[in-house]
Amino acid sequence: MKARVIVSFKDEVLDPQGLTIKNALHSLGYKFIKDVRQGKVFDIEIDGISVEDARKYLQEIADKVLANPVIEKFHWEIIEK
Repeated sequence: MKARVIVSFKDEVLDPQGLTIKNALHSLGYKFIKDVRQGKVFDIEIDGISVEDARKYLQEIADKVLANPVIEKFHWEIIEK
């Protein structure tokens, strides 16, 4: 099965790269862009465990390894069984 974990800064954390992208978009004429937040995407292939176990482990892996819980948030989904 395949899972996707998306990690991004918490809303209250400054995102300088997102701000730079937003400013670049504005300079190109896309003034309607209100905000940009950048993040990381992890596509993970999983084999040999149940979907229920995968859900448990994905939560644990994202929290302990992929995201810094002090400044980042994450969500995940199983994208293929």
